[in-house]
Amino acid sequence: MIVLPFDRRVNQSRREDFLLRLILSIYLVLGSAAVACAAGSGEEEVATPNFVDQHQRIAKPDLSDRQRIRFLTSTDYPPFNFLDDRGRLTGFNVDLARAICEELGVIAKCQIEAVPFAELVPALKRGDGEAVIAGLAMSATTRREFAFSQPYFRYPARFVTRKAHQIEAPIAEHLADKVVGVADGSAHAAMLQAFFPGAKVQTYPDREQALAAVRDGKIDAYFGDGVSLSFWLESDAANHCCSFAGGPFLSDRFLGEGLSVAVPPNDTALADAVDYAVAQLVGKGRMSELMLRYFPISAF
Repeated sequence: MIVLPFDRRVNQSRREDFLLRLILSIYLVLGSAAVACAAGSGEEEVATPNFVDQHQRIAKPDLSDRQRIRFLTSTDYPPFNFLDDRGRLTGFNVDLARAICEELGVIAKCQIEAVPFAELVPALKRGDGEAVIAGLAMSATTRREFAFSQPYFRYPARFVTRKAHQIEAPIAEHLADKVVGVADGSAHAAMLQAFFPGAKVQTYPDREQALAAVRDGKIDAYFGDGVSLSFWLESDAANHCCSFAGGPFLSDRFLGEGLSVAVPPNDTALADAVDYAVAQLVGKGRMSELMLRYFPISAF
């Protein structure tokens, strides 16, 4: 188990340098608030989404009676939670947990503990932590076992095309004569057929083969997970061939409800506190800062 008190932080510049080197294999936006932030003078703007309804009114919770708040996470899901090149726990979820505690004024009571993903549910049930922030899926089963905060992140589906042969917008109206690759049997394959029935679908055993086909001009586009694709676009494998086209596209049915914080079923007050803190972070622009830190190429 890795325990990280929040006063032992990873050097930000080292973390960002590491993430830039890291190649991952790895909506309708509520409030219609997509924030554009320039990475630097003259550089391309990066879109960051807002998944929190800013019209809701949540009172600031009082957590002064809590002795500690332990967030449980894992170490194998970059860029959300992972070990950096010096073996230190870091990631979007780790920094988000710290920001939540700061917003709630309980930073001195907060810590984050890393355990194998398979042990997260048993650990929370045993009372070894107060919350899980590691991508625990919201399903009929987990909803019976835990309470959840509102989603703070959702996975977009995106099309990738060659830069020299992009598909016109709106992309749904220009797919009739296009061959779109997709990983066979994936949720994105089902979503593609449901949302874009006019496309000529070409399935591949895995995403690597499909993306290679796009890069080499054998097919017109690939449809898949926007987060992993945002890193692939800057990888050596892509060789600067391609870019996003159309979207982002969200679907609870095919892609799930996104990332939320799970808490014990009798602790909905903590879930409400997380909702309050995330809403504040969004309103102050801190959520956008976190996303730009860990997703320098926006999946949105």
